Amino acid sequence: MGRLFGTDGVRGVANADLTAEMALGLSVAAAHVLAEAGTFEGHRPVAVVGRDPRASGEFLEAAVVAGLASAGVDVLKVGVLPTPAVAYLTGVLGADLGVMLSASHNAMPDNGVKFFARGGHKLADELEGRIESVYEEHRTGAPWDRPTGSGVGRVRSYSEGFDRYVAHLIAVLPNRLDGLKIVLDEAHGAAARVSPEAFTRAGAEIVTIGAEPDGLNINDGCGSTHLDKLKAAVLEHGADLGIAHDGDADRCLAVDHTGEEIDGDQILAVLALSMRERGVLRSDTVVATVMSNLGFKLAMEREGIQLVRAAVGDRYVLEEMKQHGYALGGEQSGHVIILDHATTGDGTLTGLMLAARVAQSGRSLRELASVMERLPQVLINVPDVDRSRVGQSAELAAAVGEAERELGSTGRVLLRPSGTEPLVRVMVEAADIDQARAVAGRLADAVKSALG
Repeated sequence: MGRLFGTDGVRGVANADLTAEMALGLSVAAAHVLAEAGTFEGHRPVAVVGRDPRASGEFLEAAVVAGLASAGVDVLKVGVLPTPAVAYLTGVLGADLGVMLSASHNAMPDNGVKFFARGGHKLADELEGRIESVYEEHRTGAPWDRPTGSGVGRVRSYSEGFDRYVAHLIAVLPNRLDGLKIVLDEAHGAAARVSPEAFTRAGAEIVTIGAEPDGLNINDGCGSTHLDKLKAAVLEHGADLGIAHDGDADRCLAVDHTGEEIDGDQILAVLALSMRERGVLRSDTVVATVMSNLGFKLAMEREGIQLVRAAVGDRYVLEEMKQHGYALGGEQSGHVIILDHATTGDGTLTGLMLAARVAQSGRSLRELASVMERLPQVLINVPDVDRSRVGQSAELAAAVGEAERELGSTGRVLLRPSGTEPLVRVMVEAADIDQARAVAGRLADAVKSALG
């Protein structure tokens, strides 16, 4: 079988690709593998289980809870909460694992299962591979070792999770948000209650949109993947800024008071300078991915902040941060990790920290974000090519070299094989959009010629 786990858990169309049987089996497999890995330390294991508001999350939650309890795991059901809340509660409650049911920014028919290890950390590839192997072994006939009697897990609701997570968010803020008017777009998702509560407790005047989830409307024309409504609301209400989350609220994008988008790179830039000023940007370093805008790199160099690049995916950003002890990292898409306060991207925390910088500095978000200039970036996907030979083709290497010489220090070229599809992504940045398009077009042709 092909690998079930992607870059962020197991996802698919709920009840088609991701069935109740699969969710149950994966949960039992996760319990067995984590126990064998030494995560459970001689006591009855405990799991924290949460979900976003998708209708399919109701039956998938039931399946996950049944699987865990049948494997001897006690379950704390925290209900509808953001992914970072489940990660936080897994850590602070001393649970042995956490499970989040969400497909993040995907459309409503999709759903996903994501596991967290003790401490609220994402699982390493090796552990995911073992869970998948154990799941497949038992799916094809090998019996589970099932506890009976008092050995089965117990299940209870943990409604305190909401207040405990919100209190954590407020406690780590460097200053209050009094005097700010903020529009929050909750994507009809997991943060529909959490985010407004946190921003209100922090002192902001808020206007909410996309905060009425009904199980079917998550990410539907709203949230971080659809910013038009947020831009309009910021202008309509004369707000200082707007904050947008995705369905599980692990990412954050923003809008300034003029309705202009502030992307993840710009948010990282603002937070990096704020954290350095407060003396909490360890090693004066920020971690971003290879897809971050060249303008971000140039801005950090100008400000004397070191940039470390990681592979695409917030898990790889996190690995780099944990390995070297860095405090801040993230992606252009709005996954921002503030490692002193979160073990994963946290959209609500990011939005609060961004607003706190506006309040503390007395400067507009537009002015703060102007520390970096987004250079034009062109991305072309070249399908039906042999992605495995990207780094081996002399013809392609020559084309890349020529493009880099043309762009000089004010441009950048990146060829990246897709991790899931038979295509190569061509990304070109330049000071001039027409030049970026022209160079990207020539490189796309070169990819087709060399790898087609």
